[in-house]
Amino acid sequence: MSIEIVWLLIGVVLVAGAVIGTVLRSKISGSQVAAAKQSASQILAEAGKEADIIRKEAAIQAKDALLGAKAEWESEAKEMRRELQAQEKRLLQREENLDRKLIQLEEREDDLGRREKHFGGLEDRLKQRESEIDKLIAEQRALLESISGLSAEEARQQLIANMESQARHDCAKGIKQIEDEARETADKKAKEILALAIQRYAGDYVAERAVSVVPLPSDEMKGRIIGREGRNIRAIEAATGIDLIIDDTPEAVIISGFNPVRREVARISLERLIADGRIHPARIEEVVEKAAEEVDNSIREAGEQATFDVGVHGIHPEVIKLVGRLKYRTSYGQNVLQHSIEVAFLCGIMAAELGINVKQAKRAGLLHDIGKAVDHEV
Repeated sequence: MSIEIVWLLIGVVLVAGAVIGTVLRSKISGSQVAAAKQSASQILAEAGKEADIIRKEAAIQAKDALLGAKAEWESEAKEMRRELQAQEKRLLQREENLDRKLIQLEEREDDLGRREKHFGGLEDRLKQRESEIDKLIAEQRALLESISGLSAEEARQQLIANMESQARHDCAKGIKQIEDEARETADKKAKEILALAIQRYAGDYVAERAVSVVPLPSDEMKGRIIGREGRNIRAIEAATGIDLIIDDTPEAVIISGFNPVRREVARISLERLIADGRIHPARIEEVVEKAAEEVDNSIREAGEQATFDVGVHGIHPEVIKLVGRLKYRTSYGQNVLQHSIEVAFLCGIMAAELGINVKQAKRAGLLHDIGKAVDHEV
């Protein structure tokens, strides 16, 4: 609080006291006036004391505010002095750096001047040497022309021809080497691709061409096919020459063998044994023998039908039988008998177009793969 406010409060208190005294004086009696005066005096005394206290507090607060402002100003002044000192230090460092760079630039300028003088002298000497070398080259060229009997242009043409011939020779050698490397790489890559393809498809092909599946009415039939101590399955394998696989496959028996004729005999025999229900070694031999005869007859009939379809006659019966055996052969995934019949028809068409013997062409086409029917059993 400021001093003016304190004095204003004191004045207000005094005026209030005077007003109160006047009012009390007019309304009360003399004794009461004396008491009122005494009370007013006490009030005025207390008001004066309070005014002194307020004035002192205001003075103290003013001093505190003054001291706080002074401390704040001194702190700001110190901060500004520190900033000014830091800026002055940075300016001094920049000035020193500029002086140092200026000295370095002067030294570089002096060095460049010395180098320029040195290179100027070198340039003069190089020009002099160049003129001397040109004279020597002209003299040597004239000497060479007089010795070789060729002008400079003729010598250049001859040199170019020699270089061109050498370049062609080197180019041909490089091309030959590249072709050899490419051929070797291509052969190796082709073998890798073929081997990979064979590995991927061999399993499916073998399973399809070397395995037959015979369905069973129930899984109990597996025990009857195996027989006591395996005598029935051994008798079947010995009679047919194939392998009989009995595993966890439900209601099925697998016949495995690379000979398609034997596999067909085994399939027919096993189906008949299952249908008959009498499975023992003697019965197995009897059924296998009958099945072999039926397959042999079907082979002969297939050969005869093929010769009849193609229109080729007069073929030896044993050859006809061999043609029929092609029914159970495959080549590159195709049935060999059907392939031979198709080739025979194509040969007949080509022979008719060329005007040669059609029957002989058909005979050759039908018998061109006859060797695939021959094995160690024939």
